[in-house]
Amino acid sequence: MKHETRSHMRGGDGEIHMTHIVDEQELSHGRLLAHVTLPPGSSIGEHPHEHETEYYIILKGSGIVCDNGEDQPVKAGDTVVTPHGSTHSLRNTGNEALEMIALIMTD
Repeated sequence: MKHETRSHMRGGDGEIHMTHIVDEQELSHGRLLAHVTLPPGSSIGEHPHEHETEYYIILKGSGIVCDNGEDQPVKAGDTVVTPHGSTHSLRNTGNEALEMIALIMTD
């Protein structure tokens, strides 16, 4: 599995850590399947999805997802779905790491 750290992902704050569960070439009808960790105070900036759907499956921690301009709290056990034509961002507002599985499927 490939590990990487990204600073200011999509214009967000701090760093995030990603472990790719499979390579993009191995995904059928998808382009990302990864375990993502956002340390406290870090974020993924707002970004659009065109001709794809992204799923965030929150495993640990808590935060705020901005879904098409509307803030919603998220916590372990929640799933966020961002379909074609939508935008979203995610910020860890808790005191512990926010961990999730991110899956992007192409339409």
